[in-house]
Amino acid sequence: MTSPETVARMSEKVALRLREHLPVTPLVPFGALSEELGAEVLVKCEHQQRTGSFKARGSMSKILTLTPEERERGVVTASTGNHGLGVANALKTLGGHGIVFVPENAAATKVAAIRRLGAEVRAEGTDSGVLETVARTYAAEHGLTYVPPYNDPDIIAGQGTVAVELLEQLDGAGLDAVFVAVGGGGLVSGIASVLKQQLPNVRIYGASPLNEAPMAASIEAGHIVTVDARPSLSDGTAGSVEPGAITFDLVRELVDEWVLVDEEAIRDALRMVIDTEHQLVEGSAAAAFAAARARRADIAGKRVAVISCGGNIASATLATALAG
Repeated sequence: MTSPETVARMSEKVALRLREHLPVTPLVPFGALSEELGAEVLVKCEHQQRTGSFKARGSMSKILTLTPEERERGVVTASTGNHGLGVANALKTLGGHGIVFVPENAAATKVAAIRRLGAEVRAEGTDSGVLETVARTYAAEHGLTYVPPYNDPDIIAGQGTVAVELLEQLDGAGLDAVFVAVGGGGLVSGIASVLKQQLPNVRIYGASPLNEAPMAASIEAGHIVTVDARPSLSDGTAGSVEPGAITFDLVRELVDEWVLVDEEAIRDALRMVIDTEHQLVEGSAAAAFAAARARRADIAGKRVAVISCGGNIASATLATALAG
């Protein structure tokens, strides 16, 4: 089992290497939301990260472990979009060839962006969880390196660098709670592993859409389960949890409370960020904001952070969300 302590050490080690290739994202106060919730709300702006998502970190972290020969021979991954963008960006930065398997219903804007970064895209099926198996099998059959979206210690450690930066930016100020969107669990596992080493009393809230929350359902069941998924504005958290995923045990240990938010709450949170901060975030980031609003009674008078995990939202999706 990969322990939180191991993840935290790996995150601290890789953080310096990532800064050679990726920017440090801002940690900023959201004044209107702070006033609404009666709390000091700080937002880690991963929607301003290169490729528009935190996924650039884990991908870069993993691909930095490969030799030039391995990168040139080829890397394979599966993604609804953001992870594929991260892998394509890392390969464009470091050199190498990539194949990204995406579901047939993946956002066209994300698919086009992956291609612009030089990776080959293959669309197959509609379940990103199943697609992981397809991509892993293809990589094995062709002698290529598979880069998982979340189920890998180097990927999780890369995501944990969000928290390494967050702690530096807090500069000893402390933190009571963090809200993180959860799909496969890589982001929350990395962030919580790092934070709980330094701030053992920090409360970790896992946010997922009510329409599709496989990790929350798996934790409740005590083992990894599949769920009947419905479409969600939070498409960045979509997909089933891979059997045997190392994130399951990490999430079970580290997430203190789950907040499942409905589509109306996600849309309202998206509108709130646009109206008050004039920044564009995607549905999975809005889910974390919605979770903070849902727990306003618990966080009143406290200092909390919301991880705004991405900003890759298609104009059609945005128009529907704003009109809904």
